[in-house]
Amino acid sequence: MTKYILLVCSLICFTSLNGQQVTKSTYGDVLLKNATVHTIINGTLTNTDVLIRKGKITDVGSNLSAGNNTATIDCSGKHIYPGFIDSGTRLGLSEVSSVSLTNDFNEIGDLIPHMKALTAVNPNASAIPVTRVNGVTTVIAAPSGGIFPGTASLINLVGYTPQQMDAGFSGIVMNFPSSAKRGRRDRRSEEDIKKAQEKATKKIDEIWDELTLYHKIDSASTGKTNTNIKYQPEMDALLPVYRGEVPLMINVNKDKDIESAIAWVEKKGVKAILVGVSEGYRVADKIAKSGLPVITGPVLSIPGRSEERYDIAYSNAGIMSMAGVKVALRTADTENVRNLPFHAGFAAAYGMGKEEALKAITINPAEIFGVSDQYGSITKGKNANLFVSTGDPFEMKTRITHLFIKGWNIPMESRHTILYDEFLKRSPGLKD
Repeated sequence: MTKYILLVCSLICFTSLNGQQVTKSTYGDVLLKNATVHTIINGTLTNTDVLIRKGKITDVGSNLSAGNNTATIDCSGKHIYPGFIDSGTRLGLSEVSSVSLTNDFNEIGDLIPHMKALTAVNPNASAIPVTRVNGVTTVIAAPSGGIFPGTASLINLVGYTPQQMDAGFSGIVMNFPSSAKRGRRDRRSEEDIKKAQEKATKKIDEIWDELTLYHKIDSASTGKTNTNIKYQPEMDALLPVYRGEVPLMINVNKDKDIESAIAWVEKKGVKAILVGVSEGYRVADKIAKSGLPVITGPVLSIPGRSEERYDIAYSNAGIMSMAGVKVALRTADTENVRNLPFHAGFAAAYGMGKEEALKAITINPAEIFGVSDQYGSITKGKNANLFVSTGDPFEMKTRITHLFIKGWNIPMESRHTILYDEFLKRSPGLKD
């Protein structure tokens, strides 16, 4: 009965919140004038204009002409940045964590790589507008669960359907066997942890042996009409990984496990991205030598070991970056993906530096996901994913005044801004 009441209440909340989103996004040609433009890859340009046409950045320069049917926005004294990219979230896959019916990021089974996060994304999730107004335009929506829990997808935070939100990247998620405790409440003995790790490692080896055989059969059957192969969706999903066509996003954190994951990747010859990597600072040189890119975070976290410095989670990204690792940042969150700029700000302050921290939430993830020709910088020809701000987006006092995703001018509204406006100007109010 309690679950039923909670569900009804949450549905009422969703309805009322969606009903409050009254301002529609608009689409059209826009000229942003006289801003300080942080291109990310071509330096910072002062008193510069950015022209948006048909959803693309068509020009960046001084004294650009607006032309007919082009709206002009004066950005004097303001800054333009490319939209931020969060490289690991559950945004769109979860609404109320305590109500299971609103969570769609964890399916049953250890081997379900064919389960695509994109198909489960809710474009009307109430956390999406909350996230956008802080400059985050694009995120990875990732599943969790077993050894191969599904396929993560890169999505833009605008659209009526998941397909409209698709930003052109997908990667198979793999949870590498862990030798660490699951958390501070994990009461397993060292022997039990070792047995669990050995069991998971054996399972992966068995899966990979089966995949090798499936690859051989599939390759031999190409072009033959009479071949009768049993359909195995999980093997079909993993084939592109085996052939190096799709990356494997390997969740791994402990230093020894990171080393084991690197060795496994080199042995199997797969294209991989290391994800999590909370102890990357311990083996940063080895990660750099492997050439594997890293998605790390959350930065705003606590040490995984009691003997570590309080700020090691803040410093981790910077240590890896300084060692030569290509680093992207994630919040690993749902409701607070909006805090991505502050995760990057802490990484910048604790050794990464502002320039590299900006790259870690713009061009670096775009390059890691193979979409740098469309996202990650203010460059002519790329999608118009960008925002206008009053200052440094890593600073709490900064406000974002305009936001564009693929050329759509997004209203700076969320359930938070609507609630604020409602009670700021109460009408009718109480009279003395």
